[in-house]
Amino acid sequence: MKIKLLKLLALFLVWFSCSVMLGQNKNLKIPDSSIVKLKGYPVSPFKDTLFYVYNNVGSFPAKERAEYISSKIKRLYNESFFEKDSLKVIPSDVSSDIVYKNDLVLMSVLESDAKAENQTVSFIANRNLKIIKSAIIYQNENYSQLPKRFGYTALLVLIIGLILFLVGKVFNLIKKYIIRNRKKYFKGVNYNTIKVLSPERQQILFLRFFGFVKIASLVLIVYLSLPVLFSIFPATKEYTTTLLRWILTPAKSALMGFIGFLPSLFTIIVIVIIFKYSLKVIKFFFYEIKSENIKIDGFYSDWALPTFNIIRFLMYAFMLVIIFPYLPGSDSPIFKGVSVFVGVLFSLGSSNAIANMVAGLVITYMRPFKIGDYIKIGDVSGEVIEKTALVTRIRTPKFEDITIPNATVLSSTSTNYSANTKHSTNGLLIHTTVTIGYDVPWKDIYAALIEAALNTEMIEKEPKPFVLQTSLDDFYVSYQINVYTKEPTKQPRIYSSLHQNIQDSFNAAGIEIMSPHYNALRDGNATTLPPNYLKEDYEAPSFNLKNKS
Repeated sequence: MKIKLLKLLALFLVWFSCSVMLGQNKNLKIPDSSIVKLKGYPVSPFKDTLFYVYNNVGSFPAKERAEYISSKIKRLYNESFFEKDSLKVIPSDVSSDIVYKNDLVLMSVLESDAKAENQTVSFIANRNLKIIKSAIIYQNENYSQLPKRFGYTALLVLIIGLILFLVGKVFNLIKKYIIRNRKKYFKGVNYNTIKVLSPERQQILFLRFFGFVKIASLVLIVYLSLPVLFSIFPATKEYTTTLLRWILTPAKSALMGFIGFLPSLFTIIVIVIIFKYSLKVIKFFFYEIKSENIKIDGFYSDWALPTFNIIRFLMYAFMLVIIFPYLPGSDSPIFKGVSVFVGVLFSLGSSNAIANMVAGLVITYMRPFKIGDYIKIGDVSGEVIEKTALVTRIRTPKFEDITIPNATVLSSTSTNYSANTKHSTNGLLIHTTVTIGYDVPWKDIYAALIEAALNTEMIEKEPKPFVLQTSLDDFYVSYQINVYTKEPTKQPRIYSSLHQNIQDSFNAAGIEIMSPHYNALRDGNATTLPPNYLKEDYEAPSFNLKNKS
């Protein structure tokens, strides 16, 4: 019984305590997590706060999101010509976006943003749209940068115009100074004895180049000033980088390409130097052979220069083969294609030239004639004045310069009249023929021909001239007078003088230069000798008629 009373007393005490505690805390509420107040971050592009951003978007914190929206509004304000009607709210599946001209998204209003302010997404988006639009219009009306930008533009244009004027003036002053002192600066361009440019031509070329530099400088100044002009207006600011990139990108590529080419360039320079001084040594050796300071059995001195030219050509070709892989772009398909194309054109268009070059090489080592020799090739006779790899030039006694391709020279018969006219030889034997009838003694004819030969200029007295009877024909005998001369280039004059002397000698000896074909009619005809060679009492004989019946 006592135990039951104690239990009842304990239950009563517990109930009483709970009732007292509940009575004292009847205003206490359990907090609801759905209405927890979030911290807002201000969107303030113009110092004053326009609205707050409360929620993160993914990994994008609310603070950075507010700063990003502020920068977008500032960018919109910096537009030179803001169009308020182009600022709209465009709803999507997950948000409502505030967009300018359908391409610039200023901000996106999400469902979480609306819950943070116990409003709808549409309400928040339209409210923020009105706030942004009003703020930008207010700033443009009170703090517009457009007049200032136009002022900067006008000032910059004025400065650029002044710079262009001054640069043009400087170029003109330099040009006038150079023209006034042209005799000092333009003396022509000569290489050894070759006149490459006359002073007048040099001045014309320089002035053309100077004008090109002037125009290029003015265009470059204008081009470099455009990025500065474009940077004044935000709408055109992005073109600044583009314009600079058009110049800087190629310049950087060229510079980096040149820096990358430097090791190959030094290799090429070393190769060229080695070949250059090797050729100097070879040239010295062959010039010594030409001057006969060095003698090699079977190698003539006149072969020295042609042989050196061949070796020089082969060495240059070998040098190009070595250098070719070091040239920039040598391994590109375009470079290879152009090389093949040029090779094909050279092969197709130079067949005759190559044939003449090979013929010239063969002629050089055959040594059929030298410069200064009097030769005959085909129907052309004259003095050799030039031998090249492609042609041989001959000057005739009439001073006509005739060019003959070396292939033609090689395939034709050539006669060298100067080969045996050295001091150690008798000279060139020239001859002419006269025909005299059988009625004149040959001894008289021999004497007259030799006398005529001895009276001729530019012939050798020793060995003496001699006569040959070359034929006994039906009506006459052919007598050939042969004389020696060491002046082969003067053959026309020698022949002319010899023929004159033959006529004088025969007339003086009373010998008629004729081939009689008039056996019966000769009786009674006057002699054909000139009157000054006839005797004073000479009379033409009469015809003798005899009656044999």
